[in-house]
Amino acid sequence: MKTKTFAFALALASASAIGLAQPATAQAVKGIAVANPQAIVAASNAFKTAQQQRPVTYKAQIDQAKARRDQIQAQLKPLYEKLEADSKKPNADQAALQKQAVQIRQIEQSGQAEINKILEPLQLSQQYVLEQIGDKLDQATQQAMDKQKVTLVLDAQSVVKADQTYNLNQAILTELNALIPSAQLVPPAGWMPRAEREQQAAQQAAQQQQQGNTQAPSGR
Repeated sequence: MKTKTFAFALALASASAIGLAQPATAQAVKGIAVANPQAIVAASNAFKTAQQQRPVTYKAQIDQAKARRDQIQAQLKPLYEKLEADSKKPNADQAALQKQAVQIRQIEQSGQAEINKILEPLQLSQQYVLEQIGDKLDQATQQAMDKQKVTLVLDAQSVVKADQTYNLNQAILTELNALIPSAQLVPPAGWMPRAEREQQAAQQAAQQQQQGNTQAPSGR
């Protein structure tokens, strides 16, 4: 599983900036509307509730990561200070400075990888919640389209400019909140994100096919 710094990009999406508060009147635009799926998910009740619950549920991991980060920073501080002091000396040994810099970089990279590993359960929880909401997004979009008599929905991020009359965000959000008021925060044991599940299934299928080809009797 890829490790990433603990940062949840979707939480930064601004609902007001993309017009979620505006009334949905896309039905007046001859069946065409725009929507921002990522912002809709970020504005959903299930997502916002999960964002509030996660720091409490995973407090132990967050505290552990913070403590380890503080330890690494304390370890690096004298190394940084020494590197700076040595670099200011007349006729500084460039090879020695380079060696110090490499040591610092290795500690930073190793430390970040360790912190990411500690925070993996939070990242997995984030992906689990997003997948649950995403599984209902298409249905919510279709229901909003049917009610608003819309036949074509464009991604708002691909549209240069559109009047709020075209905005279907609120209508989709209303349907999404009804379909999934809340999401499970903690994934079951052994759960993997869909992309990893599909990759694993493809690899297994390829292996089985390869084994079948190997075991198949050769024709005369």
